[in-house]
Amino acid sequence: MLNFSVNKKTCTVCGLCVADCPANIITLASEGPAIPPENEVRCYRCQHCLAVCPTGSISILGVQPEACRPLAGHLPSADQVETLIRGRRTVRRYKDENLSPRIIQRLLDVTAQAPSGRNERKVLLTVIDDRKVMADFRQQTMDALARLVRDKKLPAGRERFADIVAAWENKGVDIIFRGAPHFLVASAPRTCATPAADCFIALSYFELFARSMGVGTLWDGLAYWALTDLVPEVRTKLGIPEDHQIGYMMLFGKPDVEYFRGVRHEPAQIARVH
Repeated sequence: MLNFSVNKKTCTVCGLCVADCPANIITLASEGPAIPPENEVRCYRCQHCLAVCPTGSISILGVQPEACRPLAGHLPSADQVETLIRGRRTVRRYKDENLSPRIIQRLLDVTAQAPSGRNERKVLLTVIDDRKVMADFRQQTMDALARLVRDKKLPAGRERFADIVAAWENKGVDIIFRGAPHFLVASAPRTCATPAADCFIALSYFELFARSMGVGTLWDGLAYWALTDLVPEVRTKLGIPEDHQIGYMMLFGKPDVEYFRGVRHEPAQIARVH
């Protein structure tokens, strides 16, 4: 059931919900919009109808308009968003302390708002939210990699991991996890329309929102290679379902470094079609 309802006292019968419905399932009569029962199965569950209604007269899927965040007067300026994007930095130095559970939950809740292919919204965010658990997971990963190195079983192209293990065992230098207190893995069922893209989009949203809250992040390719290609037995400790495709992995935590300005990368590579 969609639980589509209209407050007929405030509805102006403007037709915006009908025009904006991507599934074209809303009909309009003199008494207001409606979704015929036979059309409900075609709903994208996108809530466009709720969002586009200027008088807040529509509710759907149990979501009431007054419970949603209003946009007018609350959106950042283009300059502010540009500064956020240009000021994004990869963080490789973290304070050895947990973020508050409130901050982590807010990061995950906002990330869940990221778009996904066919609006399936099935990305699983597997998180290590305690630095002691992270320390144990780091040690398990390094121990497994060390066994691989000792047994001379590193595959071609992954020889660098021998140096990574040596740095950890001889100097206590953590090249893979960078001493971060927290770890995030985005995965989605392989049966989704776009599982890999959904995961990357979600982590991109996470990264930018984290930056706005003073939280550092790092797209962790070394962890991805280690846990998907080299020591997948350690990855099973995260409890990610077997039918999921892992999109990518990200470190996060309170930075132990501060950046004072954005940088200037090369201009965009553009191919215009005429």
